[in-house]
Amino acid sequence: MERAEKREVVSALSDVFANTGVVVVAHYAGLSVSDMTKLRSDMREAGGSVKVAKNRLVKLALDGTDAQGISDLMTGPTCLAYSDDPVTAPKVAVKFAKGNDKFVILGGAMGPTVLDAKGVGSLAELPSLDELRGKLVGLLQAPAGKIARTVSAPASQLARVFSAYGSKDAA
Repeated sequence: MERAEKREVVSALSDVFANTGVVVVAHYAGLSVSDMTKLRSDMREAGGSVKVAKNRLVKLALDGTDAQGISDLMTGPTCLAYSDDPVTAPKVAVKFAKGNDKFVILGGAMGPTVLDAKGVGSLAELPSLDELRGKLVGLLQAPAGKIARTVSAPASQLARVFSAYGSKDAA
């Protein structure tokens, strides 16, 4: 790979880290080409992307971004799964990891918040943006008593994720 190509890769990855809602880092050693193709396809269908790049180039791209805290995860054969929706990439990655023991989620980042594997799993349990939109439409048509119960459940899940990882931001 020539210098110009490396610059393009670093620039593209910098844009990814600056403009996506979440990035998931995972080891993929031992996965077949068909397994990686399935992961890419599943992620694309859900609205996310998967990228495999040299760790050194990823670390260069991470410098100066909010996701800079995940540079320690960039060892060995790693791939990045990312999406604009903070739930999409973790959902697809966790689902794929359950079916493939060679795909190991290391952690990720949601803005400046660094997540470990459990944090990524917690994000995967949250409802997706489409599910939340559906609930919102249902809320608008529901009686007032049901509105308070429906809104508090997803909000409390999200609050637990932020409180569990909020202390790492202060460090």
